Amino acid sequence: MRRLPPLTALRAFEAAARHLSFKRAAKELGVTPTAISHQVRLLEETIGVRLFERHARQVLATREGQLLYPVLRDGFDAFARALDELAARRARRAITLSATTAFTARWLVPRVAAFREACPGVDLRLHASDEPVDLHAAEVDAAIRYGRGPYPGLAAEVLIADRFAPVCSPGLGVRRPGDLRGKPLLHFEWRREGRDMPTWRLWLERAGLSGVRAEGGVTFSDEGHAIQAAIAGQGVALLSLFLVADDLKSGALVQPFGPVLDGHRYHLVHREGAAAREEIAALRGWLSAAMGGERPEEQR
Repeated sequence: MRRLPPLTALRAFEAAARHLSFKRAAKELGVTPTAISHQVRLLEETIGVRLFERHARQVLATREGQLLYPVLRDGFDAFARALDELAARRARRAITLSATTAFTARWLVPRVAAFREACPGVDLRLHASDEPVDLHAAEVDAAIRYGRGPYPGLAAEVLIADRFAPVCSPGLGVRRPGDLRGKPLLHFEWRREGRDMPTWRLWLERAGLSGVRAEGGVTFSDEGHAIQAAIAGQGVALLSLFLVADDLKSGALVQPFGPVLDGHRYHLVHREGAAAREEIAALRGWLSAAMGGERPEEQR
């Protein structure tokens, strides 16, 4: 068992010996010069030797003080380095993931607890934005991107391919494609254009269904709002089967019929060379396992 003088006394002596001044030592440690003098006196009484020669405007370390000072200085420096390294490790163990507002709200947020359980040493920070962030400039470590790719200058890994189909509240009474003729359609605004985008117009063409206005109904600027409207029974929405998988399982939504349209793919993207980071590897492994177990099933 170590028998050491009080830490406050050792700190007071080390600061006074470094500054050769009780006043400057007191300023550094946030105490009074009298307190420094008292702690140094306590240390001297504890070890039984004088450590300073006290003069009117200056203090000088005795031979014994000169022997003790570098030992304490190096010890406190080692403490500081160890604490800084621990703090830096803690900072590296946090990861910021960016994703769209809908993906964050509908898929990530309900699974935060599952991530903590799977990766207890990593703090996850969620950044929700419908505008792609610049991973080279922003304080974001990785992002979930939805599209075909590629993503120049970034490392990308496909997580899952999405599928789209009509979904609605079971209380809406929609059971066959023809029922759409008497129900409002729900839309959300895609931030990209293309002939193959999973829109109601494309779905109606694939289904061979006439008599339904492809642009009719209500349009939302946010995909999450369209999902909420469908759950509330406001109409039938053509939605990502991946994002509404939990609602389909719970019965809040039903997928009454097909056909099912192919969507794009979800990618995990990050700066090139970041794959070796422990946090990125942990996030990638968790996403692959969690998303891989929830692949949308095709309606036959």
